[in-house]
Amino acid sequence: MCADLPARPKATDGRYFWSHENSIWRSIGALRCRLRSLYLGASPRAVRFQCVLGLIDLSIIFFFIVGPYISNPSYMLFDYILAVLLALDLIIRASISSTVRAWIVRPTTWVDVLVLSTLLFPETFSSFAFLRAFRIWSLSQSNVFKLMIYHFGLNAREDVIRACINLLTLLFLTTGFVYTTFFYQTGAGGFINALYFTVATVTTTGFGDITLPGTLGKLTSIVAMILGVSLFVRLAQAVVRPSKVSFSCDECGLLRHDADAVHCKACGQVLNIPDEGS
Repeated sequence: MCADLPARPKATDGRYFWSHENSIWRSIGALRCRLRSLYLGASPRAVRFQCVLGLIDLSIIFFFIVGPYISNPSYMLFDYILAVLLALDLIIRASISSTVRAWIVRPTTWVDVLVLSTLLFPETFSSFAFLRAFRIWSLSQSNVFKLMIYHFGLNAREDVIRACINLLTLLFLTTGFVYTTFFYQTGAGGFINALYFTVATVTTTGFGDITLPGTLGKLTSIVAMILGVSLFVRLAQAVVRPSKVSFSCDECGLLRHDADAVHCKACGQVLNIPDEGS
């Protein structure tokens, strides 16, 4: 049974309502342990399960991209299926978290809540559908992403990959906002115009053939350019600076080290960073 099970309720006279051997309590504890191992473990079974969760994330992202071109009953069916799956995922993650507070303050939790709102109430929150693009960033924070980075030997390029994902997230977020606010229309034309404007603005190319009207349009362009330049600088830094790998020092806990580091720069502790060799 998991060591971090919630405390059992007590009666007013100090006796436990449920015995430690209570079958219901033990079943709940065993289920929680299995779920934790699936969500947080590194066994082959856990990795397969986490890959399925990754596919759900990709489905939400794909659904966001093709959404403007779909206008039939199957659209709503698929929408609510994804909403149910995401709601179950949220409930399970809350139940296996060490504390409810830790789950609430996690950024990915708020991302999931925002995305779930747009899926449950697509008509009400149609203007906020672009928030589903946050799932691109959320996917990069998942355990399966880290496992795939390690599996393909890309530990040294992890910073570059994350910087690219952050830039991609900004592109789709901005495209979605521009599309729903300025270019909303049936068919591919509006979305392509929004994507074209976003790429031209974020890269500061600014051809000028497509511009956003009004004060809101100007503010949108300003914010997109500032964020775009910031993320491009972050990407350039990740490419140019020496490669780092994630490996926690047993002595001081420093997480980022040079790929060929033998000692921790912070405390001098000998490191044993896994290396497959050249």
